Amino acid sequence: MSKKLIIIPTYNEKENIDAMVRTVMALPFAPDLLVIDDNSPDGTADLVRGLQQEFSSRLHMINRAGKLGLGTAYIAGFKWALANGYDVIFEMDCDFSHNPADTVRLLQEVEENGSDVAVGSRYKSGVNVVNWPMGRVLMSYFASKYVRLVTGIPVADTTAGFVCYKADVLRAIDLDNIRFKGYAFQIEMKFTAHQLGFRVGEVPIVFTNRVLGTSKMSSGIFGEAFFGVLSMKLRSLFKKPKRRE
Repeated sequence: MSKKLIIIPTYNEKENIDAMVRTVMALPFAPDLLVIDDNSPDGTADLVRGLQQEFSSRLHMINRAGKLGLGTAYIAGFKWALANGYDVIFEMDCDFSHNPADTVRLLQEVEENGSDVAVGSRYKSGVNVVNWPMGRVLMSYFASKYVRLVTGIPVADTTAGFVCYKADVLRAIDLDNIRFKGYAFQIEMKFTAHQLGFRVGEVPIVFTNRVLGTSKMSSGIFGEAFFGVLSMKLRSLFKKPKRRE
């Protein structure tokens, strides 16, 4: 029986955290949940501590000193997952833009369909985004097209943040050498897994813009991805990543 973990970074998610924890705890494959909170001033971590009294064996939390970047949050979570013997690791947002029920289909993609990485894809079958302004939809869609063109990753939604990894993938990647700290981290992880020869599959999902709380997206995030992808590709031409033993 494989051990499964969902990792959710949080910053000011008091409106969503209780419902998200309870939804994850009710999933049919009974995953554990690791919340990585960046010292949210709204008391998100306090709410998690209260929920740990109810879900003591399955709900875990890492408290960090402040906003240190999405990528570093996931790296911390991946290292914690590997140290604690998890076999399948998910990453997703706390705001319900990713439907927790779709984790079941991501799990099937890695356990039954042979993928090493399963991406919850907004663009695998058209454009499946709800309640985003058209400008943001177009920016995200063409950003993924641009990344695919530059890197050659055979993935329609290269910037997706709803992903399931087999532990072997995370063990093989030198996590300390992942350079991006913001949302471009998602691109770098997929690119590195692909370069190392892992199979990256996609599962179509519907992405729904958050209803509660405040988005952390900004124009700087897209700037990091645009210019960072070029430098990442250039580096890869001279130095291919190697699997960690």
